[in-house]
Amino acid sequence: MQQSFMSAFYKNFLGNSPEWYKLAIISFLVVNPILFFLVNPYVAGWALVIEFIFTLAMALKCYPLQPGGLLAIEAVAIGMTSTNQVMHEMVVNFEVILLLIFMVAGIYFMKNLLLFLFTKIVTKVKSKTMVSFLFCFSGAFLSAFLDALTVIAVIISVAVGFYSVYHKVASGAHPDHKHDHNEDDHLNDLTRTDLEQFRGYLRNLLMHAGVGTALGGVCTIVGEPQNLIIGAQAGWEFVEFAIRMSPVTIPVFFAGMITCVLLEKVKWFGYGVALPTNVHKILNDFDQEESDKRTKRDNVKLVMQGVIAVWLIIGLALHLAPVGLIGLSVIILATSFTGITEEHQIGHAFEEALPFTALLAVFFAVVAVIIDQQLFTPVINWVLTYEGNTQLVMFYLANGVLSMVSDNVFVGTVYITEIQKALAAGQITRDQFDLLAVAINTGTNLPSVATPNGQAAFLFLLTSAIAPLVRLSYGRMVVMALPYTIVLTLVGLIAIYSGHLTERTAELYEAGLIHHSTGTPAVDPNAH
Repeated sequence: MQQSFMSAFYKNFLGNSPEWYKLAIISFLVVNPILFFLVNPYVAGWALVIEFIFTLAMALKCYPLQPGGLLAIEAVAIGMTSTNQVMHEMVVNFEVILLLIFMVAGIYFMKNLLLFLFTKIVTKVKSKTMVSFLFCFSGAFLSAFLDALTVIAVIISVAVGFYSVYHKVASGAHPDHKHDHNEDDHLNDLTRTDLEQFRGYLRNLLMHAGVGTALGGVCTIVGEPQNLIIGAQAGWEFVEFAIRMSPVTIPVFFAGMITCVLLEKVKWFGYGVALPTNVHKILNDFDQEESDKRTKRDNVKLVMQGVIAVWLIIGLALHLAPVGLIGLSVIILATSFTGITEEHQIGHAFEEALPFTALLAVFFAVVAVIIDQQLFTPVINWVLTYEGNTQLVMFYLANGVLSMVSDNVFVGTVYITEIQKALAAGQITRDQFDLLAVAINTGTNLPSVATPNGQAAFLFLLTSAIAPLVRLSYGRMVVMALPYTIVLTLVGLIAIYSGHLTERTAELYEAGLIHHSTGTPAVDPNAH
């Protein structure tokens, strides 16, 4: 009886995760107290950080909330940090939590408008290069004002919808009958060829759009969660954040868009796959049918969602309210004017955001350990021995490399906290802090496109329903992201190393577009 109970307990532990993964997490939980009490708290702290990064890197084996959360709970229990320090980190970054809860949910109620726009791009634009360009550009523009996860979720919905429509028609199924688009047994050889080409086409659009969310996400304070953390610590609002980042983000944006076009032209790394004629006809007919079904009420809903989108952009640009409250206003307006009045309808909007919001709380617990054990202090002190643009480059590269294998929100949170401490200690000037904040933000956002681990939008794409349908594996995603990774990382590096960032920032000061900040930003991270 005892053996069967233990067997069932072990099987329940982290569910269907691989055996080696379960054993690794158990080993971490056993080793950490031994290191903390018998070896050295500093060594134990670094072990915890490495273990936590491991859970982020292995996100496809198990969502990091559970294993990472267990590590964080143990860290508090054995005294690596305190619940007060964890709570302090969450309070300091409360606006980020509101961003994830309300903004992501708010954009959920505007999905119909986004679906409409992306559907029209695919069905009405004949040039594949132009379609790819528009997907990349749209992903960038929308992610600058909305949320990258929501934008990629909409594009996934478009891809799944088109795939299922074509697959049903190609399989000879009746339009009104249920159909499993995972099953290819009913397809003939000619149709299978079209399907394989269609899969390649959808892979191209998904990757272009995914990179687009990174290009736009780096530009504004709402583009990625760590942007808001960095912006809040620096005391920057929407416009100032965008202006300060522009010496790096503008050349990177243009380089990214040029890369998108070139990849479609030269057809390297799996790009340049055209939409088969038969598939285009089926999708166009389907879009026409859907348009014919759309009622006057449906059209009014689309118009109202467009009006709310304008309010969102104006509200953010003029900083009329904190970002989270603007997101809440979007929820209220979008539901009020599109006929959504029931609690369960509203509840669905929060499903996408809350798991990552909970994971973000675990991030803050690990950051609390880093602060209490002073883990990064020697590293930061060493990097600060460098001067000028070399110092900026070191921060850019350090954030970039870590963000490739870990999660860019976690990395950005750790580094901005550390340079804030350096500023409070008088190790750096306020102007130096501002330049380092730009290097940290761009470092976490640009090189992180290398793997699905680095950006939540990429990981969401890899774990979505569309990935197996279009044969988008981890390895294939890394290969397809490689040219973008090289171009974006190098252009960002050149902008920083060449002195363009420093010179351009000085020009912005002279033009009065930004002003020299004074004092220590935000809240002292060591305060309780």
